[in-house]
Amino acid sequence: MNKKILEQGLLALLLMVVLVAPLVAYPIFLMKLLCFALFASAFNLLIGFGGLLSFGHAAFFGSAGYVTGHLLSVVGLPTELGIVLGVAAAALLGLVIGALAIRRQGIYFSMITLALAQMVYFVALRSPLTHGEDGLQGVPRGRLFGMLDLTNDLAMYYLVLAIAVAGFALVNRTVHSPFGQVLKAIKENEARAISLGYDVDRYKLLAFVLSAALAGLAGATKTVVLGFATLTDVHWTMSGLVVLMTLVGGMGTMAGPIIGAFLVIALENKLGEIGAWLAETLGIAWFATLGDSVGMVIGLIFIICVLSFRRGIVGELGALIKLR
Repeated sequence: MNKKILEQGLLALLLMVVLVAPLVAYPIFLMKLLCFALFASAFNLLIGFGGLLSFGHAAFFGSAGYVTGHLLSVVGLPTELGIVLGVAAAALLGLVIGALAIRRQGIYFSMITLALAQMVYFVALRSPLTHGEDGLQGVPRGRLFGMLDLTNDLAMYYLVLAIAVAGFALVNRTVHSPFGQVLKAIKENEARAISLGYDVDRYKLLAFVLSAALAGLAGATKTVVLGFATLTDVHWTMSGLVVLMTLVGGMGTMAGPIIGAFLVIALENKLGEIGAWLAETLGIAWFATLGDSVGMVIGLIFIICVLSFRRGIVGELGALIKLR
């Protein structure tokens, strides 16, 4: 069994689980997991296969959420059109930021993406369209194509699942296309790719825009699901969170970012319940305070992964099985 078979097996298992999951788990929580899994996969396309570390992906995630939320709640556009225009806004922003950032490499590229994303954050903070610190509230879900009522959580869940699966499929197809192979070649040895005649900047810019559009799709969908868009979505900590998800799950693998996103979001939302269960089961009162220390627990997991599992969960599992 090789890494590719392992990844496909994990993805098939995940697909079966998510199809029946809303029957046994809270659909809103599951939809949030799917949105962040798509966000992490979009980020992984850029860093895992293109070698470009962006510290500003929250700008695309959050701006698409704001655009979609404004179009649905103020302009009154249909849900599907609001999401499409949100994705288009993220792609356009990605084109502008990417065109400026790819002129530099390494840490300079990362710092430019961070600086430009912070500019987006301050625009969101000051703009009356975003309602500043209050954020956009009460974004309606509406009806899909005027027929399917999305206020039903189960209907909304399967729409989000379809969007997420389509996004994962697009990432997978891109990675295994000739474009993806050139992207990997640029990551491995950019100078050699240039010597072979490839327009490296054009490839990197296309990858950046595609990644930004997919991150925007995740952000727009999250706004429709939860009914709000806030400054947290465009803050630099959101960019750090998606880096964490990707590294913990396994950078450069298809399933890794999905598993990383599930792990981080589940810990953020369920650590309090896990701590209460441990306190009751083991009789140790300290565990009941775990819910107040989410950041510390996630930080410890990140440190353990960096020190012991440098290839992430999926990367290490793949390497272990390959050795056997």
